[in-house]
Amino acid sequence: MKKLLIVLAMLSLFAVLTVACGSSGGAGSSSSSTAVHMSSTNFAEPSVTISKGSSINLINDTATTHIIGNGSWKNGSAVPATEPGAPTVSNLQISSAGEMHTIGPFNTAGTYHLYCSVHENMNLTVIVQ
Repeated sequence: MKKLLIVLAMLSLFAVLTVACGSSGGAGSSSSSTAVHMSSTNFAEPSVTISKGSSINLINDTATTHIIGNGSWKNGSAVPATEPGAPTVSNLQISSAGEMHTIGPFNTAGTYHLYCSVHENMNLTVIVQ
C-alpha cells in the first residue's frame, strides 16, 4: 500500500510538472514570444523572425505614444493593409515607458507587416517560419 501511494504521488508530481512546463513535441505546440522594442520613433529591429505559432511582445522603451496597425509606410504614406493569416491589429495605442502588448499568435507561415501610424517609416516586418 505504501509503495502504491509513493507511485501515485510521483505520477501526480509528473503531471503537474508536465502541465507547468508545457508539452514537448508535436507540430504547433510552440507558444513562445519574442520581444520587439520600440524607441521614440522606430522599432529597434526593423524585422523579426519567429516560429509558426509564436507571438511578439511589443515593448515601448520610451514614454512616446505609438499607434500600431497592420500595414506599412510606403513613399511617405501610411498604408493600412489586411494580410491573410496575420493577427488583426488596429489602432493599438502604446504610450507608457515599459508598456508591453502581445500580438499573436502568428499561426500561418509568411511575411507580415506592422507599422506605427504616428511615426513616418516606423515599419516592422514579421517573418513566420
